[in-house]
Amino acid sequence: MAKSPYSRRAFLAGSAALAGAAATPALAQSYNGAGTVEMENDISKVIRHNISSFRTLDWQPYFSNLNKGAVLVDISSRALHFWEQNGTYHLYPSSVPLTDDLTRKGRTQVVLKDPSPDWRPTPSMKQRNPEWPDYVPPGPDNPLGTRALHLSWQYYRIHGTHDTRKIGRRSSNGCIGLYNEHIEALYEMAQVGTQVLLI
Repeated sequence: MAKSPYSRRAFLAGSAALAGAAATPALAQSYNGAGTVEMENDISKVIRHNISSFRTLDWQPYFSNLNKGAVLVDISSRALHFWEQNGTYHLYPSSVPLTDDLTRKGRTQVVLKDPSPDWRPTPSMKQRNPEWPDYVPPGPDNPLGTRALHLSWQYYRIHGTHDTRKIGRRSSNGCIGLYNEHIEALYEMAQVGTQVLLI
């Protein structure tokens, strides 16, 4: 089989140009039903330019129930909030779409859990970036990281990323990105049918 002209370094360099300067590792929080906070990382490592908006939220203003859990993505604060069906709460920093015209807001749901995502650029992505490959198999070169949650909107995903500089930034072509360790945790908790709201 012929070797692809696609280079991981070239693709990541192009992605890094969109992401700008590197972000520091961010905070993930979990809250159990009794209101106890469990910190996964030290607070001093939170994304400093975003700390004022990286706050906990209640689910009731956004969802009528927690059947199958609920995901709220706040585009402006670049945070993903997840409530398990039993009310346990998790907060993760995320990457969000690069521009307003790439941003979709509203209600959707998880329709597929992909344990080993592969990637194909959308037609509009290929038009903007004709040098990008037509296909990237699962693995370390994959822009979708180690897991992906497909949403009911065509081409939209919540997924991991190997390029951690993107987290906490406007850096995606429409999807919501998480650190790989965070998408792996969310992947285990979310279900097909988990409700998702982007605001």
